[in-house]
Amino acid sequence: MPFRAFISADIGRHPRMEAFSQALRDSGGQLKLVDLELLHTTLKFLGDTDERVVPDVVRVMEGSVQGVVPFTVTLRGTGAFPSPTRINVVWVGLEGAQALAGIAATLDRELDALGFRPEGRRWEPHVTVARVKGGRNLDRVRAAIDAFANETFGEMRVDRIRLKKSVLTSEGPEYSTVAEVPLPG
Repeated sequence: MPFRAFISADIGRHPRMEAFSQALRDSGGQLKLVDLELLHTTLKFLGDTDERVVPDVVRVMEGSVQGVVPFTVTLRGTGAFPSPTRINVVWVGLEGAQALAGIAATLDRELDALGFRPEGRRWEPHVTVARVKGGRNLDRVRAAIDAFANETFGEMRVDRIRLKKSVLTSEGPEYSTVAEVPLPG
């Protein structure tokens, strides 16, 4: 039975993220805010994944972290994709994420052999905090993004990556960990 999957590094809770999330909520924008307990950076979105390929995916994940010792990234700055004038996704940036970029590039390249199409664009170090669902009050959403643009939200220790199952419900996505691959070292 296929399931919707992605590979991530989980972020954990940071009090300053709650302030940004609240500012977005208070903006009155038509946003779907990400549950702060579920914050992560997606290294590779897999989409529908057959359970039979999970061992192969895990092998690729293990290969992607070879030689990468645990490290720390800083959650800093805010922005929007694809641009501040056309907001689809509101994000918090990750500084010091070069190792994550390397892991993401390896996953993208190596998973192609298992039938997962390459992204076609470079991985951007970010954590999605909200998705835009409509055009109401986007000026106020932009103001909230600008107000936190230089904010440092905290640090995150990256010592593992996870293969996650995502089940979409009316209340939002529910994630469960299918496999966990620790960084060596």
